[in-house]
Parts: sequence; C-alpha cells; structure tokens
Amino acid sequence: MNRISLLTRLAAIAITAVAAVSSAPSAAAYPDKPIRLIVVYPAGGTTDAVARALAEKLGSQMGQQVIVENKGGAGGAIGIDAMAKAAPDGYTLAISAVSPITLLPHLGKLPFDPVNDVAPVASVMYSPVYVLATPAFTGKTFADVLTQSKAKPGAIRVATSGIATLGHLMVESIKAKSGLDLIHVPYKGGGQVVTDAAGGQFELFTTNPSPAANGQMQKGTLKLLAVGAPQRLASFKDVPTLGELGFPEANMTSTFGIFAPSKVPPEIINRLHSEIARAIATPDMTQRLTQLDNVPAVLNPAEFSKFIRAESATNAKVVRERGIKAD
Repeated sequence: MNRISLLTRLAAIAITAVAAVSSAPSAAAYPDKPIRLIVVYPAGGTTDAVARALAEKLGSQMGQQVIVENKGGAGGAIGIDAMAKAAPDGYTLAISAVSPITLLPHLGKLPFDPVNDVAPVASVMYSPVYVLATPAFTGKTFADVLTQSKAKPGAIRVATSGIATLGHLMVESIKAKSGLDLIHVPYKGGGQVVTDAAGGQFELFTTNPSPAANGQMQKGTLKLLAVGAPQRLASFKDVPTLGELGFPEANMTSTFGIFAPSKVPPEIINRLHSEIARAIATPDMTQRLTQLDNVPAVLNPAEFSKFIRAESATNAKVVRERGIKAD
C-alpha cells in the first residue's frame, strides 16, 4: 500500500485507541514524573499549537504534566537530535513533520541516525500542501500554469519556504513530469512568503494551511489552484489534487507525528500510541486539527515506520534525479 492510499484509508475511518496498556514491570508505573515534548519548530506555528493542545490532553489522561519545549532550527534536525540523545525512558518525546527523518538524511550528514536513533510512536495528522496563485498570475486554473509556462519558458515563478523543502521537491517533480521551465524562488521560512505572495512578488507558491494563507484566500487575494493531498479537501471540493492533474509524485503532504529515542521499551511506546490515539479522537482535538484543513491520521508504530520508509525512498529518488542540494 503506498503512502497516499494509506493516508486515505486512515482519514476515512474512525480513530480508535486500540493498544492496551502493558503490565510489564518497566511500564507499570509509567509515567511517574512529567514528560517533555519537544516541538522541533519555533513557537507560534501550527505544530506548536497542536503540540500544546495534545500535551494538555495527554497530561489529563496520563495523570502527569506534559511540558512543551520549542527547539527549532535546521529544518527540525536540532529538536530531533535533542530528543534522540535523551534517556530512552519515555520521558522525552518530539513532535515533528517526518521531513527531518525522510528528507534531510538525503541532503547531508546529520548529528543523529534517523533509522537507529529514532523510534516512530504515532502519526498525528497530515497537512495538505496548497498550490496558490498570487495577484501576479493572470490565469485562472492550474492548466493555465502549464499553458503559460509552455508559451513563455521561465515566466512562472514558484516560491517555497526554502531549498530542499517539501515544497521544493513538489516543484521539481512538476518540472520533471511536465518538462516546463518553472523558476523556483526559495525563501528562508514560510512566514514572509505569504506576505510577499499577497503583494504579487511571484506568480505561484506552495504552503501548508495557516491562518495567514487561509485569510488571504478568504479575501480573494490568493487563489487555490491545486492541493497536495490524498483526496480533495472538504472545504475546497472544486480544487483538484496534483494527482488528479497528472502529477502523482508531486502529490505530497506534510505528515506530523510523535517520536521517541530508539531504545524506549516497546510497552511504553505502545502505551504512548494508545494515549495519543485516544487524545486525537476527542471532538475538540479533531476540530482543532480540521479547522485549517489538517486531517487527523493516527498510525501505530509499525505502520508509521513503514510510511516513513516509503516517504524516505520517494524523497531520495527526487533528490537524486533532480540534483537537489541543501542550502
């Protein structure tokens, strides 16, 4: 089963907590002190907001405080490294997109081993990727992007949050399939991209859902042309996925999950997965995730590991074939 069909299945079924709490001695008293949850991005973003809401739920369920700590930088590598080097006792976790595990290893040496130092605990959600047109774009649909670029190579500029990001991989995949000359405009982060997009500094850009981007769409300043997602979004049913448009390799999403140091006992990993699934299934958490088109999707440790391996293989292929280098 490929990653898109796996996520589609998860989004279509009810999330239930199925892992039982182990009675093994090593997990019998867990947790008996506060848990640290590292957010691998700066405070204030969507991941940070989800982490704090999830921490509150888990703390209530497990009877111990879950303390959120932001360790942003290096595309998430700094936070993942801090988590991976912590004691493998289940008291230090990280919440992150999978890209530090599935993309960064193909771009250079990391201070941690993504296979041997990191244990996937549970996916939490996937976030679609918007392909948005700015006021500088004169067309109306994604087909117009292809037509205009073919008529005038280099005329369409596509901004992303940076070199070797998921958005960059999507742009390169579109270029490879279409043979068109789209000009990549890399930023150093996503915040300024939306501001410049509203001002028409380029024709297109890619971004995950955010209050800023969604607000500009509501104003009519930005127009959604396509989405990277397993299926059309409920809030934008008339907008096709990149897969529908003939670009299956570019039809990517940002998947987020919880990770632990690799040697945490399996019974604690299973307990954490069970509690995370239970928390995500609550109506208020589901609403928090879906209000900006993020989709709850809880994979168990084995499924999440399989997904990560598939994602890593796909990213490696794109990086290799398109000659993408880290900034």
